[in-house]
Amino acid sequence: MAALAPGLLGSLDPTSDRAVFRQIADQLREAIDKGRFAESSKLPSESELVGHFGVSRMTVRNALSMLQSEGLVSSEHGKGVFVRPRPPVRRLASDRFARRHREQGKSAFIVEADAAGSRPEVDNLEVKEERPTPDISARLGAPRRVLARRRRYLLDGRPVEFAVSYLPLDLARNTPIAQPNPGPGGIYARLEELGHQLDHFEEEIRARMPSPQEVKTLRLATGVPVIHLIRTAFDTKGRAVEVCDTVMAADAYVLNYQLPAT
Repeated sequence: MAALAPGLLGSLDPTSDRAVFRQIADQLREAIDKGRFAESSKLPSESELVGHFGVSRMTVRNALSMLQSEGLVSSEHGKGVFVRPRPPVRRLASDRFARRHREQGKSAFIVEADAAGSRPEVDNLEVKEERPTPDISARLGAPRRVLARRRRYLLDGRPVEFAVSYLPLDLARNTPIAQPNPGPGGIYARLEELGHQLDHFEEEIRARMPSPQEVKTLRLATGVPVIHLIRTAFDTKGRAVEVCDTVMAADAYVLNYQLPAT
């Protein structure tokens, strides 16, 4: 059995009251954090870890299971355990909806993908008229019907978020917004063309564990939470013109908010 490279992992502390499998998990976690194991790289095999630490295979499996539950690693049957990629996109909230991007024909998601050097895709697209939930209705000023636009966003083929935009039906019906592809700049560009110049956005954010359907839709690994964001867009007359309900994989984004000093 080949020995691990010197300095890659340390040794166990027999005087510690911390469980052995937790000590092993601590060392692997530190090695990942310090870049000794790069993103998407394979961790040492169970046999290598058993030999290095002098413990049972079950102890090693418990350590790896702990890291997997934290979302740091993923297991591929027959191949091994791999370091999960870090967040690929830095989401700059103060810039992503800037008008200049819409004027360039870019939606917020494309702006973020370009900045990350990633390939953006949208699938699972559904556009339909429906009755809003009480919460969505209240946010939009109590319309009886809304246009709902559902879609999943992917970066380099990896699902990163699922979003539903709700717009008052009297505003969106029989416009390009009701088409699967609303055109360059997305629905915000079309809203402004319809005379609803955007003034500001309000966002509510919380973190939680995903539902089974969200795990499936976003292909989430065990232990990975989601960021649930509800954004309301207002025009210059103070009307709420869209509510976007978004669920994002927490390991896909770094949320970066710039706040004024006063």
